Formats: sequence, C-alpha cells, structure tokens
Amino acid sequence: MKIGFGCDHAAIDLKNELLVYMREKGYECVDYGTNYDENGEIIKCDYPQKGEQVGRAVVSGEVDYGVLMCGTGIGISIAANKVPGVIAAVCSEPYSARLTKQHNNANIIAFGARVVGTEVAKMILDEFFGAEFEGGRHQKRVDMIFDIERRNNK
Repeated sequence: MKIGFGCDHAAIDLKNELLVYMREKGYECVDYGTNYDENGEIIKCDYPQKGEQVGRAVVSGEVDYGVLMCGTGIGISIAANKVPGVIAAVCSEPYSARLTKQHNNANIIAFGARVVGTEVAKMILDEFFGAEFEGGRHQKRVDMIFDIERRNNK
C-alpha cells in the first residue's frame, strides 16, 4: 500500500515522525511536504495547497490513501474534500479514525499537530489503516455523498 503524506509548516515534525513509523510498519510512503530547507529553515506553505496535492494524488491513483496534517487538521481536510473523489475526515482519536474507514470509506485521514501528540497520531493511523470499508448499508450512504458531489460540480 502506498500512502501520501502532506502537511503545512505547523506539522512538519509530526509528519516526519509518522513517515518513519509507517515505513517501519512496511508501508510505502510518499512525502509531499512541506519540510525544512537545506539550512534547517521551515519551508512555509499554505495548507490548501497540500490538501489539494495529496487529494489529487489519491484520486489519480498515484497513492492509495492520504494522511494530512496542519495545526488542527480542519483546514487541510476541507481543502482535500474539494477534490472530486476525496473523502477526507479529520479525526483526533482512534475510534473515529476506524469508523471513518469502515462506514465512510474515507481515503484520506487528517489530524492536527496542535491537537494530537505523536503517540495518539500513531494510534489514529493504526486504526485507520487496520480497518476496512464494510460496504453493505454504508455503501448506500457513500453513494449518496458522491451523488451530492456530482450534482454540485456541474
């Protein structure tokens, strides 16, 4: 499985720690930034850019899933959700992360570096990537979400 990671300048350190964690678990990870420059200075960026970039990578199949981080996870997830085909959910605890995969078939998980610590973020990723979409009654609702998207993207 290939996972795309993206963040703004508020979440660089958390993103970098999680990249190591997920690679150690055997996942192939793509770092879409942002990061530090060669002098150790933060490369600032606006979270909508990274939300869109990772969202497009997921929808195009360049990566299978996305992980997004900003200060709260809210703005970057909103930006990603503007890309048709994305279901991004901001989750600050593991239970919601598992259910958003099982019930909503989310393809991007987001959280805030100023909201969750490293260990909670790892638990969120473990639950999200350990879960599978249940389909069944949930598929009808996911289809309804994409119907809303189609009706409003004309």
